[in-house]
Amino acid sequence: MTLSQLGAFVFVARLGSVKAAARALGVSEPAVSQSLAQLRRHLGDPLVTRSGDRMVLTEGGSRLLGIAAQIVALGAEAVAAVQPGRPARLHVVMDAAMAEYVAGPLLCLFTQRKQVDATTGVAATAEIPLLLSSRLADVALGAQLAGDGLVSRPVLRCRLIAVGSPHGRRDHWLVGPSGTDPASDTSRLLRLLRVKEAQVRVFANQTAAWKAAAEGAGVAPATAHLVASQLRRGELVPIETAATPLAAYWYATTLEPAARSAAAGTFMDFLTTPAATQVMRTPDDGVPRSRFRPTVHVSIWS
Repeated sequence: MTLSQLGAFVFVARLGSVKAAARALGVSEPAVSQSLAQLRRHLGDPLVTRSGDRMVLTEGGSRLLGIAAQIVALGAEAVAAVQPGRPARLHVVMDAAMAEYVAGPLLCLFTQRKQVDATTGVAATAEIPLLLSSRLADVALGAQLAGDGLVSRPVLRCRLIAVGSPHGRRDHWLVGPSGTDPASDTSRLLRLLRVKEAQVRVFANQTAAWKAAAEGAGVAPATAHLVASQLRRGELVPIETAATPLAAYWYATTLEPAARSAAAGTFMDFLTTPAATQVMRTPDDGVPRSRFRPTVHVSIWS
């Protein structure tokens, strides 16, 4: 019985599918299936069974889940504990749009000030509480989250608008990966406008969606300050809708103070500083070359 096997079980049990567990852990579906199968054989219990389109716990799986979750969390803590003298580690997860535009400048500024090895990853909102409670992530940026042991606080107020070409199509909505997350501000806007699924086109990243909107392929939701430079240059124009501008907040979520890592606490304090706010508002200003550190995107799988 290994940490990877227990981790696969915990994520399948909490997220309800092998596919969702693999996405959250950043590994392939066969890797999760294999780890789960090995654990089943070792313990002599199916642990989870399929019910409709979800995996549900057996009696044995229900008894194991709490213990397994604690072991996975302790395993993550053990990795950090056996490397004294090395810089503290911080893993921040966020939605795709924030990762694309904000992660690099924000973590670059943070690591200038603190001796921390910071990495980032992309996660759907539904996956984040489990990543935090399992210590596979330290801080999450994005939607407000609620849950036992979690603290979620606003770090930036923003506005969601719609943008496009002056003479472009209005019957298609163009979204980045965040548009597939039901809890994202983009999805909230589409629901308010009652946009039909057939009218939505998903692009590999937010930049591609805005580029297609500039070329007249449709209308794209946009966080106003992230698209400000394109609006100033006239590449995009605001498109009036019944629901925009839509007020929104970016939240930082982590464990309660007694349970979070020191690096997570330091990063939460950093997010309230004027310098962090400025970087989140104007990430396209860049950072000096001498201070740039590429953001490393990792998924923890032990």
